[in-house]
Amino acid sequence: MTNSSKKVRTRFAPSPTGGLHLGGVRTVLFNYLFTRQHNGEFILRIEDTDRTRFVEGAEQYIYDTLAWCGLNPDESPATGGPYGPYRQSERKAIYGQYAEQLVKDGHAYYAFDTPEELEAMRNDYKTEANPSPRYDSTLRDKMRNSLTISEQETKDLIAGGTPYVIRIKAPENETLRFTDLIRGEVEFNSSETDDKVLLKADGMPTYHLAVVVDDHLMQITHSFRGEEWLPSSPVHILLWKYLFGLENMVTWAHLPLIMKPDGNGKLSKRDGDRLGFPVFAMNWTDPRTGDFTKGYRELGFLPEAFVNMLAVLGWNDGTEQEVFSMEELLEKFSVERIHKKGAKFNYEKALWFNKEWIKKSSADKLLPHVQYYLHNAGIDTTGNNDTLLSIIDQVKDRCTLLTDFVEQTGFFFKAPTTLDLDAILKKWNEQKNSFFVELIRSYELTQDFTPENLENSFKELAAASQLKPGELMLPLRIMLVGGKFGPHVFDIASTIGAKQTVSRIKFALGQLEANNGN
Repeated sequence: MTNSSKKVRTRFAPSPTGGLHLGGVRTVLFNYLFTRQHNGEFILRIEDTDRTRFVEGAEQYIYDTLAWCGLNPDESPATGGPYGPYRQSERKAIYGQYAEQLVKDGHAYYAFDTPEELEAMRNDYKTEANPSPRYDSTLRDKMRNSLTISEQETKDLIAGGTPYVIRIKAPENETLRFTDLIRGEVEFNSSETDDKVLLKADGMPTYHLAVVVDDHLMQITHSFRGEEWLPSSPVHILLWKYLFGLENMVTWAHLPLIMKPDGNGKLSKRDGDRLGFPVFAMNWTDPRTGDFTKGYRELGFLPEAFVNMLAVLGWNDGTEQEVFSMEELLEKFSVERIHKKGAKFNYEKALWFNKEWIKKSSADKLLPHVQYYLHNAGIDTTGNNDTLLSIIDQVKDRCTLLTDFVEQTGFFFKAPTTLDLDAILKKWNEQKNSFFVELIRSYELTQDFTPENLENSFKELAAASQLKPGELMLPLRIMLVGGKFGPHVFDIASTIGAKQTVSRIKFALGQLEANNGN
């Protein structure tokens, strides 16, 4: 039975070594979209065989990131499933038998070389034609392994506890090919690959053996992975051929890299630090070093915007459309439209996506996010949900990040303690001061505190004072909110009510008087 006739099963298999790069999240997204379109199953498998790189908390971070993005797996270490365990470290006993089978069949061998001997090999066989010697078909017969020593000596070394690894025996000059969903026909010569270690001295598999064995046992049909894994394909093809048959091999799709903004090289965490934007989905603090890395969630991105931004990094639907909901992505995504070339990352474009998503989101949808950021800023909105919903609708078009709602809505609930007085003082005079004293009296007597009524009173009083309303609007805005921002000034006054409006104008007049006296 070929993969085309099997139930689609895809997987994301990260190593728990730190925060999740946005390239990893995009890999999850493309896996997820393809799987859902085919009514398949999406698996999360934790590849933690390299225990020296394991980082406490990194696995939970992966779960949290996928949950925030709405890309939850059907099977995982956390949820379980029929093909567990889903952590490679818990599958150690499985891999050894496959490595031994390869040795038995003549496709792999025991290697007893010490680190010093390996280093000597790299130095002694270095030539101009071969500046970086590898453990391969040209050098394996010069090393200490079960191909160069007797069967009895091999048994004695193993029985005596001599450390060894199991290496694949890559054939010479064999053409290896596969069909990539994105790149079409891909071909390699087996002589280009070295004899990769399959089983380490501690009995743990390397990625190469574990990924093939696990994909087979978990019945994975399709594997979306970054193009940096293309050079590993030859050894994976050989392992599929030797262990399970090429007819059962997964179908690969090697995704284009996410590039630096200038297009020169793969986007890294260092680039984000240097250029001032995150490359991780969520905040991450390395427990070993204490290094803190900012994430998109905490910066104020909506998960829908983050996912949308990743979807169009290296893919489009063939139209001018850029803003896609998950439903639209599930409808329109196709592997055929994934680009072969790397996609340049553009943080300004990421911000644009977030602004668009904030604008198109309902106040109800934005409410919990806004409450979260206001609470973190020490602003209590308890019992004011209806007011806050109304305010969100007034200000959301002004917000690029969710954190912008603190500045754009906070003043509705908490009077500003600092005012941009410099913007008022430049053109402040006694005539304007008198106007605002009169405005206080007017607003204190106003029964109908609607925006229209407040604006009419304001303009009538300005005309009576022989002042232009335009000269007075900015001072009023600063008195109410503290700076040159916020929605329509009379909407603000109506929302905060007469008592707060009058109180804030009085406070500002006191501040202006104190500053004028200096």
